[in-house]
Amino acid sequence: MTNFPTSFCFRRTLLAVAVCAAFSPAHAEPKAVETIVSVGLGAVSGSAEDRGLFGQYNGLHNDRNLVGMLGIDYSLRKPDTSTWVDFRGSNLLSDTREMGLIWKNPGSWKFTADYGQLVHSDLSTLNTGLLGAGSATPQVVALPAGSGTDTELKTKRTNLGLGFTKIISPALQFAIDLKTENKEGSRLFGIGMNCPSTVAPTCLGTPGANTSWATLMLPEPISANHSQVEARLSYALEKLRFSVGYYGSFYRNSNATLSPTVPASLYNPLGSLQPLNAGLQSLLSQPLALAPDNQAQQLDLSGSYDFTHTTHATFKLGYTSASQTDDFANAGLANAPLGVTNLGAKVDTKLAKIGLTSRPIPKLSLLADLRYEDKNDKTPIAYYDAEGLSNNRPIYTTNRDLSSRKTNGKLQASWQFTSDYRGTLGADYESIDRGVFTATSSAAGISALRQNTDETTVHAELRRRMADYLSGAISLSSSRRSGSNWLKDNSGPGVTEVINPADLANGFLSTAIFMPTLVDRKRDKVKLFADWQASEKLNLQFGVEGGKDKLNSPSSYGLQNARMNQFSVDGSYALSDAWAINGNVFRGVQSFNQARAAGYLMAFENTNLGAAIGASGKASAKLDVGVNLSYINDRNVYAQGLDSFAGADSVALLAATGGLPDVVFSQTALKLFGKYALEKGASVRLDLVHQRSALNDWAWGYNGVPFTYSDGTTAMQKPTQNVSFIGVTYVYLLP
Repeated sequence: MTNFPTSFCFRRTLLAVAVCAAFSPAHAEPKAVETIVSVGLGAVSGSAEDRGLFGQYNGLHNDRNLVGMLGIDYSLRKPDTSTWVDFRGSNLLSDTREMGLIWKNPGSWKFTADYGQLVHSDLSTLNTGLLGAGSATPQVVALPAGSGTDTELKTKRTNLGLGFTKIISPALQFAIDLKTENKEGSRLFGIGMNCPSTVAPTCLGTPGANTSWATLMLPEPISANHSQVEARLSYALEKLRFSVGYYGSFYRNSNATLSPTVPASLYNPLGSLQPLNAGLQSLLSQPLALAPDNQAQQLDLSGSYDFTHTTHATFKLGYTSASQTDDFANAGLANAPLGVTNLGAKVDTKLAKIGLTSRPIPKLSLLADLRYEDKNDKTPIAYYDAEGLSNNRPIYTTNRDLSSRKTNGKLQASWQFTSDYRGTLGADYESIDRGVFTATSSAAGISALRQNTDETTVHAELRRRMADYLSGAISLSSSRRSGSNWLKDNSGPGVTEVINPADLANGFLSTAIFMPTLVDRKRDKVKLFADWQASEKLNLQFGVEGGKDKLNSPSSYGLQNARMNQFSVDGSYALSDAWAINGNVFRGVQSFNQARAAGYLMAFENTNLGAAIGASGKASAKLDVGVNLSYINDRNVYAQGLDSFAGADSVALLAATGGLPDVVFSQTALKLFGKYALEKGASVRLDLVHQRSALNDWAWGYNGVPFTYSDGTTAMQKPTQNVSFIGVTYVYLLP
């Protein structure tokens, strides 16, 4: 539950002092032992479907209407031994419980321990005939839509952390942290196939007699552990400070594959049960690899050096080795290349970074940073894939070497014009070399790749420092990205460098689509921020930001341009020494214009709108109250047209439907609280929350018809969800 603020502090006013003094506890000598216990009861309305959004992370998703609440804060101070102990536990009766312990001798050592749980329930209500849902060997059963069993998917994380810090001397410190997390449960997942395909050219069924494509809901079984260890030794001299660190990450998954049993018949798009083509049934029944065991270990040396009191340097050197060597046969995966038992993946990464800051004269500040990363992919190359046919024989290709090198640089200079105004000019540079394309691998399914891209950004800012009533900043930035020649797919192994993309013989087809992350791009942005102390009682903050991208690729298809703008206002107002209100309003818009050859012209626009207002204060000497009302609305609009080469079927479909409907999510939430002091060290708190959510997403249901898989499984989210929560908590300070 959200705890509402009971006081507000304002900068640069006498009122701020008065307000903070009125609501801040008086300082006194702490007790040797202090224990605060909170116990309560909460009630929540609605069914599990009504709580899909409200309860997905707080443990209130199930059909239980009453929940218990228990928390504890314990602190112990032993001045004679300088020992401190702090323990905190929250939500101890729920699935989201957290506990933390700090035991320390300030200036000498510190020990920490943390334990936590988090349960996430899937938003969708699933109705399915699937047997063994959530296991590694589910059995698909085709049933008419809606005639199966309701199934809930959820995951539970349980984490434990231990840490120890030892101050060996004033200059030397050692710290180690251990973390481990278990994750159990299942989450929404599935498979699908549309025939024919390059990997299965013979699986196409007979129209009207066989089903030739299918999608199946197969929950991913989750039973994994992720453990991390981090150790650091730090040393400080007069001018030099440095630390040596180790970090290790170890992931272990108990489920190597998902192996479904698929029946011989599934439903076609019209809802008729038809036999599967034998080739398609075989493909859908193959084991599907899940996340494999993997590990990564890193060593680093980082620190800083003071050349003078105005010139400082920072540096970091790092080396990381990551590997993945799960055995194919043990995982139930067949058809590996001869002599290959596992992927043998290994990626070594070297990192070097250096930074310099200097203030050569009082008005001038300089900054320079250089970062270099070399990622060396040492995974053995082997022939894994069959990419299409040549003379009715498969064309085999290998995996790809994904080595890369990335260089980032930054230069910046700031000048203090007056005591109020400061200007900054800077330039950033990024260069990415993705390495030489592996000649035996394939780039099938995309139009082109690019080995090198370079991007340069220049930016300027004028900032007005804090004055009696107004401060703010305006910044401008402009970036340009370009790159090397394009690499064209050979429809088999290897790629060909294209010198002139417009060359009709050796260039690209007019229908080619190029990756937005690789094409030449112009990006311009402007940002304005202001902090206005309108009066002693009223403070306002304004933010405005706008930007646009212009992409320039060798094709008129794909993503062409994008825009964004954002506006926000935040404010607070002191009604009196005891009461204050606050609020905010924001609006953001993002738009993308893209086109597909012989298909749709899409102008996508996302608009995010929100507002909130709250008030809090003291109704009496013993009663604190607060209220907050918030509203958000997120709308996705798909304005569609057609390419001049679009087929008659696309023309008819767009004319009949008008295109994709909007996807809209809105939520209104009202939160109230009251806290009453019964006696010294005891109080009771009342929390009331009402939330109304509305979701209209055609991907998971339209006009009350849920999304239906090929076996009749349906997935649906309740379009309108109303839920209320009331909780009463008694807080007591033990004597």
